[in-house]
Amino acid sequence: MDINSQLSLICQPGIAKLIASDTAVSQYGINTFGKPLQFAGAIQVLKESAIPGLLKLANSAGIKLHPVSTNNNWGYGSILIDKEPVYLLDLSALNTITPTNKELGLITIGPGVTQQQLHDYLVEHNWPHMVPVTGAGPSCSLLSNALERGYGITPYTDHFYACNAVKAYLPHPDLCEQKLSSAVSALDESGNDFIDKTFKWGLGPYIDGLFTQSNLGVVTEMTLRLAKKPSSFCAFYIQIFEGDNFAEAVSFIRQLLESQSGMVGSINLMDKRRLVSMTCENPNVDNKPIEPLSDEQVNKLATDKRLPEWMIVGSIYGEQPVVNFVKKYIKHKGKKLGRILFSDSLLLKLAGQFVRLPLSFIPAFKDVKGQLASLNEGIDIMLGEPNQVALPLPYWRNKSAKGDKSRPLDPANENCGLLWYAPLLPMDPDALKQFVSFVRSTMLKYKLDPLITFTNLKHDCIDSTVPLVFNKSDTNEEIQALDCLHELITEGCKQGFVPYRLPIHEQQQINKSSAYWQTIKVLKNAIDPNNILSPGKYDSQ
Repeated sequence: MDINSQLSLICQPGIAKLIASDTAVSQYGINTFGKPLQFAGAIQVLKESAIPGLLKLANSAGIKLHPVSTNNNWGYGSILIDKEPVYLLDLSALNTITPTNKELGLITIGPGVTQQQLHDYLVEHNWPHMVPVTGAGPSCSLLSNALERGYGITPYTDHFYACNAVKAYLPHPDLCEQKLSSAVSALDESGNDFIDKTFKWGLGPYIDGLFTQSNLGVVTEMTLRLAKKPSSFCAFYIQIFEGDNFAEAVSFIRQLLESQSGMVGSINLMDKRRLVSMTCENPNVDNKPIEPLSDEQVNKLATDKRLPEWMIVGSIYGEQPVVNFVKKYIKHKGKKLGRILFSDSLLLKLAGQFVRLPLSFIPAFKDVKGQLASLNEGIDIMLGEPNQVALPLPYWRNKSAKGDKSRPLDPANENCGLLWYAPLLPMDPDALKQFVSFVRSTMLKYKLDPLITFTNLKHDCIDSTVPLVFNKSDTNEEIQALDCLHELITEGCKQGFVPYRLPIHEQQQINKSSAYWQTIKVLKNAIDPNNILSPGKYDSQ
């Protein structure tokens, strides 16, 4: 019996659906940085009960399975297609939401639950809690983001840290037919499994972390601890018009996060080019080839939109007296940096009333209205409301589609070119200056726009998310982007700029001879001796 016939025995109506190769390629193979991925087929899992049989068959038949949730890992990818046939395992239909404890903000989700689905559930059932949103948008999986160790700008910035319990199926042929849960869950005879879902670390060796950025299991359930909506909230913006104030801005952010920990969420620091890309259309998009914006273009667009050299964006959560105290601290410590605005200020409230007037025929009015709309969407994100505020970015060089937020955006299916460079950096002004110079010179060498954002998660650690946006219809530009990313990673590591996430093809380029990767090899061989699950994803290959 051939493999498709064997799969058909498992893929019964209502349990799982087998999808032919051509359809699988068009449905799942489109990405933001290369040709469509070729699959032997895809399996849409409709019931969790199908997973053990599929893992058992993969072991006996020698096929490879690659699980995805919503398959929207734009700019990173996760699927390595080798010589052996790969079947994509679509878990998006496993989108059950189970309330664990409303009062405590504990909720259990499946891999297919998106930001928007959880938001709608919380609203419908009157939960006073926030969705752990990201800029990836409403259609993206919460579980997968946590497993990739993603973060956001809401109070619980580290999304996997806010994950209390994980349940998964291992690929080992002797273990694949039973769901793995923690020792606490196994010992609990009460029947409600509540303790496991309240205490992250369990009993004995901590195994849940092995399922993050790995190919060691198929995760089908995760319990999240949600942050409660604050009684008071205020976003703050510091516009830094003098580039020489960059070092002082970094020091201010470090002091703010250290002294006001628990009251201030993560803080973004964005450069002028990134702000231009958020507020303007690309004036070079119709050129062939598309060139990065010149300094003159950047300065003119920034002047027209009144954009600064750098902008600090952050949020304050707590009781009103706490919010007022932190605002005073920011005013006092940040006054020398530039112009400070608060979302609850009279100025922004008056501006909000002003843009309701019927004055859209005035160009400057349109600019103000658009910027205020973006500010409001940013505030929604800070309050756990999913939206598409960051999704126009991949369309910066797209000649065939625009990032119009009035419709659902899909960067992969609309032929956007996007890769992410996401290194961790020391919270040191000199090191960050060096990083800015390195990124700008490297990306301009490859004819790409250097758009820099620093996300300050803690007072001692910064992640920079640098998008490599390119015209995917131009093969030369695509090759340039891939080469640029490789140089950023390899040369950056020499300077101490080390990635915390890697696109799938770059995972194959790093040196795997260290004790760490050899240990991963031992674990992979022990847990997945037949290498059936996502070969090449963060492993020793």
